[in-house]
Amino acid sequence: MPMWHVHYPKGVYDAADRRALSTRITELYHERVKLPKFYVSVAFHEFDPEHFFVGGEPAERFVRIWIDQIARQNADPERQRRWMVMLNDWLSAFLADRGLNWEIHIDNTPTDFWTIDGYLPPPYGSEDEQRWLAENKSSELLGR
Repeated sequence: MPMWHVHYPKGVYDAADRRALSTRITELYHERVKLPKFYVSVAFHEFDPEHFFVGGEPAERFVRIWIDQIARQNADPERQRRWMVMLNDWLSAFLADRGLNWEIHIDNTPTDFWTIDGYLPPPYGSEDEQRWLAENKSSELLGR
């Protein structure tokens, strides 16, 4: 479960942009990390620039992305650095290419505090996880 919160000023992203960005994020986790698509959630939070300040100034061209990652975590600093570089590259069409300023941060939450539809997630690489991936939905664990 990555849960993304994208905070952006009014008018920066329309409905088509939000759909395209959420699709891009979902593809990233599905293709690169091999997560089921239904693990990926993206919430868009539009704000009035007079209600969000950066450096004491209204955030007219600033996007703040907060990611809560649970399903996969990595403690290796070099892999973390590469992930952040890749995220910025993958998102460039929605950020840098539009002349926006942005910040991204990731919180890693222990899997001990995570359920989906009341089910504990299957172990990484298990047959249950592969089934969830193929079916793109949660279901009772079969213990495999």
